[in-house]
Amino acid sequence: MRAVDLDDYSFKAFSQHDFYQRVNKWLVDRAGLEPGWTVVDVGCGCGAVTELIAERVRGGHDAVVTGLDISAAALREAREKLAGVRDVAVEFVQARAEEMSQALRRAVDAVVFCNGIHYIEDKGGLLAEVYRTLPAGGVFAFNTTFFQGAHLEETDRFYRRWMMKALRMLRAQYDLRPERGKVEARHQLTPDQYGRLLDVEGFEIRVQELVPVSVSEQGWIDISRYADFIAGVLPGISIETASEVLCETVRETLAELSVRSVPRNWLCVVAARP
Repeated sequence: MRAVDLDDYSFKAFSQHDFYQRVNKWLVDRAGLEPGWTVVDVGCGCGAVTELIAERVRGGHDAVVTGLDISAAALREAREKLAGVRDVAVEFVQARAEEMSQALRRAVDAVVFCNGIHYIEDKGGLLAEVYRTLPAGGVFAFNTTFFQGAHLEETDRFYRRWMMKALRMLRAQYDLRPERGKVEARHQLTPDQYGRLLDVEGFEIRVQELVPVSVSEQGWIDISRYADFIAGVLPGISIETASEVLCETVRETLAELSVRSVPRNWLCVVAARP
């Protein structure tokens, strides 16, 4: 059996959509980053947010942006994407978010974590790690679209129909069913729960907003080709099969509902260490 190349199921295609870039720019704009700052982009992936951060801090003396990710393949893409950046030092570190302070071994002015905190099992432990990495006044900015409140009420029909179609197709064509249980991204917190975790770890919240984003048909197709999303929605099914099923059924669902995009909330938070 041919081994699956996970590079074929990366986040790159989804990260290039305008709607995705806009919601991350919204967060970076409100993080208050200044020229000359040292900033860590946690879970940097292929470097889309790293580039936004570099634009904010470039030109100042000693400006440094560090992209941190566990994936060597993603870091290779990020290095290529930011190879031409000037007036700011850009470096990349392969490490888990939970190992940030050990991997960096220095304080930084800000930590940015876009669309990844939902994967962290011990979120309190992560926040403590971020707190240790920041000086007084240091900024922590994050967002996620996997939380309780991401779905707008009027979109429930879309999700129910899509998942029902996917499960039926799995059974009818492959005689398969997803495994029971959830990956960590499916254990979703509410905005209030995130707020309480930040408070417990000593952070002061500066911004906490729900930002509505309209995800296009191609956006849904591209996220259905992303390994982590696939594993979260259809756990236990092979990536190739699950991706094929999700892509086909999301097209059918959108066509039946006569819509070309579906709105979804992003939770965006900016906090600071006092």
